Amino acid sequence: MADYDRAKELKAFDDTKAGVKGLVDAGIVHIPEIFVTPAITENEFSAQNLECSDIVNVQIPVIDLEGINEDDFRHRKIVEEVGEACETWGFFQVVNHGVPQHVMDEMISGIKSFHEQPNDIKMRFYSMEPMKKVMFNSNFDLYQSKSANWRDTLACLMAPNPPTNDELPEACREELLQYSEHVRKLGHIIFELLAEALGLKPNHLLDMECARGHFIISHYYPPCPEPNKTLGITKHTDPDFFTILLQDQIGGLQIYHKKQWIDIHPVTGALVINLGDLLQLLSNDKFKSAEHRVLAKQIGPRISIACFFTTQLQPFERLYGPIKELLSDENPPLYKETTVRDYVYYYNSKGLGARPSLLHLRI
Repeated sequence: MADYDRAKELKAFDDTKAGVKGLVDAGIVHIPEIFVTPAITENEFSAQNLECSDIVNVQIPVIDLEGINEDDFRHRKIVEEVGEACETWGFFQVVNHGVPQHVMDEMISGIKSFHEQPNDIKMRFYSMEPMKKVMFNSNFDLYQSKSANWRDTLACLMAPNPPTNDELPEACREELLQYSEHVRKLGHIIFELLAEALGLKPNHLLDMECARGHFIISHYYPPCPEPNKTLGITKHTDPDFFTILLQDQIGGLQIYHKKQWIDIHPVTGALVINLGDLLQLLSNDKFKSAEHRVLAKQIGPRISIACFFTTQLQPFERLYGPIKELLSDENPPLYKETTVRDYVYYYNSKGLGARPSLLHLRI
């Protein structure tokens, strides 16, 4: 469109502070041009629907953590399953993980309540300032990315320097605090399993302060009138150590595996674990940070809650690079060292869907 002024349209959307839900509430039938993703074509979606059955039926591993500390044989089997999933997929789901079902259900309900409350209450939290501990927005990379994504987000820094309780939104305050504590404990278990799967002592990654911080990012994907023209989230990897993802039953999450997009079907009671760039760096490419995306859908809203294990933009100067115990003459370091903050700044500056940020550190 000759008269299309993208910068003007982006600012107009940002200024509403109403997010994508505001567009849906206004009754739009065609998505604004800023959301149209050129790479998403009818052909790609048709190809997805025609994938051969062996691809369609492929599923990421589901690992049962039941009895993890009761039996040495069972523990070793779980470590082995985690290692294989990390090397092959970069993604797996866990069941019997210790987070009660009612806590997960209440968290999803609380996030839905936040996003569906009157806009004059919700917009008090609206911000594009990355250093804020609690912020609501639509597309953190709105001005950097090539296309906006069909989602709104509430982001809350929960550790190591959390907001005071009364700074958290009332609509989901108790749910956030409860879920954060449960997921923190699970995160420590996952760090121990990852360390053992790398052949290290269980506390190795914890001693490196990898679990020092976590950041909960809760997405709300309203129904989209033209889901074949946009995405819920553009393909990307996560700029953290790993992510614990809670999703509802609607689906839409996909992982790029062996040159195919594969659906990650929701499993009742399960949490999705996906490795981030920083763990790929620490493992010197033994473990993979896999590209993933979320499709836009005509049904909804879809709710997902991602807990990023990272100190995000906190001013910590600890350097992270390939773990020395894993290196040898045959396995030299592949990456330069970085602080978490520097890596996240670089990642955020480019917007989702850009060239993989880890390449920036490649030796």
